Amino acid sequence: MATIEECRAALEKFSDNMQGAEGDVRAAAAMDRSVSCRITDLDVTFVGRLTGGRIEVDETLQGPPREKAEIRLTMTGDDLVAMVGGDLNFAKAWGSGRVKLEASLLDVFRLRKLL
Repeated sequence: MATIEECRAALEKFSDNMQGAEGDVRAAAAMDRSVSCRITDLDVTFVGRLTGGRIEVDETLQGPPREKAEIRLTMTGDDLVAMVGGDLNFAKAWGSGRVKLEASLLDVFRLRKLL
């Protein structure tokens, strides 16, 4: 099972990847939205903001998020680490229910370029 530190590092790596992206991916990453990433097996939620092409994590909360973010991800820590490491395809994980993404329809269309 992935640790909180490994999950935070995976989010940081994902953020670094977005910031270095070009073209359509860079445009998708340029959104300004509140973000939460709930890690179910650790019972923690990373809360922050997608801004300037990066995910800035402001807090790590025990349990579910207190407020509803504009972009909400839910998954296990192992799935987060595997996705960022390229070992788990986001579309397949989302389609099978291993990863949950909740956002406006417009944001989902933009995010699919990132994930």
